[in-house]
Amino acid sequence: MNEEMNGGGVGNEEEYAPEKIDYVFKVVVIGDSAVGKSQILSRFAKNEFCLDSKSTIGVEFQTRTVTIKTKVIKAQIWDTAGQERYRAVTSAYYRGALGSMLVYDISKRQSFDSLARWVEELRANADNSIVIMLVGNKADLVDQRAVPTEDAVEFAKEQGLFFAETSALSGDNVDKAFFKLLEEIYGAMCKKSLESANGAEHLTALKGSKIDVIAGSDFETSEMKKLSTCSC
Repeated sequence: MNEEMNGGGVGNEEEYAPEKIDYVFKVVVIGDSAVGKSQILSRFAKNEFCLDSKSTIGVEFQTRTVTIKTKVIKAQIWDTAGQERYRAVTSAYYRGALGSMLVYDISKRQSFDSLARWVEELRANADNSIVIMLVGNKADLVDQRAVPTEDAVEFAKEQGLFFAETSALSGDNVDKAFFKLLEEIYGAMCKKSLESANGAEHLTALKGSKIDVIAGSDFETSEMKKLSTCSC
């Protein structure tokens, strides 16, 4: 895993000519309003954090190009608004997404309790092989924690999700979470291509291996079952 370029919006592609980009991965960031989706994206794409950030209206996207397993991958990350009144607008943007970052606020239990509904909506609108990373944001608010890490790990196990706790404010684990998501998308794509080449007509799910939960320094690292990957 190796970062090569950092960009936002249309991106700054000086180091990579268009023909040198091997893959473009569309990722959607979803979750309730005010959980820090836009801040996580801004931290990953531009290494910025805005203290007076306003709620996203509709959909915005930013890009960052990275190198994963020798392949140049352009991550096109869509920031979908969490407000209910925009749900009908943003649902169309699930189509074509290879991965999703599902975000809740560790200091707001309600944002965690909404996750099952978000997972249901995501799986109803996205491809059934989409890779999902569950993210507990605002891990820096230790004294205000309302969602125990164990609860999130259990939910991730039940739903077959990857899991990380992050802090967009400090930047802790943000890159790790995005890189893990992109690596798993790449692995799933490799597996799908391999099975297709071997004559598999229907790939409905990827199952099998274990991964490490991406943990912060203040809690233990665990393992959970998740999608199998391949090297290609």
